[in-house]
Amino acid sequence: MQKLVTVMCLLGIMAVSIRAADDGFKPLFNGTDLTGWDGNTKLWSAKEGVIIGETTKENPTKGNTFLIFKGGESKGELKDFELKFSFRMSTTGNSGVQFRSKDLGNFVMKGYQYDFNNAGFPQMGKLYDEKGDRGYLALNGEKVAWDNTTTVKTKVVTPLPDLENMKTLWKKGDWNDGEIIATGNHIIQKLNGVIVVDFTDNNDTKKLLSGWMGIQIHAGAPMKIEMKNILLKEIK
Repeated sequence: MQKLVTVMCLLGIMAVSIRAADDGFKPLFNGTDLTGWDGNTKLWSAKEGVIIGETTKENPTKGNTFLIFKGGESKGELKDFELKFSFRMSTTGNSGVQFRSKDLGNFVMKGYQYDFNNAGFPQMGKLYDEKGDRGYLALNGEKVAWDNTTTVKTKVVTPLPDLENMKTLWKKGDWNDGEIIATGNHIIQKLNGVIVVDFTDNNDTKKLLSGWMGIQIHAGAPMKIEMKNILLKEIK
């Protein structure tokens, strides 16, 4: 039975990969192991087409830790791209997808983060400045432009259309679909097909135009994050 489940999962991955290739997307995860990814193997694993990051009371993390994508054709940093993924998170904890970020060593990253937050709206799907000093760059439902003088307290927010619908977009404890579109200094984030963040970074010294991509396990209470169908299209 276990072999049958594994085969079905792999067939599903192949089907997703074929459809993605038609649209110019390439899978970042082979569905069986963590080839191309770099992280603490005591916390990260791959099983039946899913990347799993998990901490327990017996096996915690002292600080935020990341599984960093180091594969791909260029084996380098990403610039302009579209990234699609499906994620599921336990009802405790915090996670996210790090992108255009610096690799600080020891599986620590700094930069933009598509945040997975169990607090729900407007936290789930927000754009966060991981290890930076700008905090919440844009919450779920916000269109924000950030210049050289903008702070969290002074940022000007334009509510995105269909704001009320965004409050119920997230399926807690279930699979959700995320998407990041980064072109130049403009970032779009989607949750289950709906644009939840529209962010333009005009800060001359802090904007990030390239960097690494990774998945986060947050320090604190035991948690579990699962990711699958991770697809990338680089924009030339």
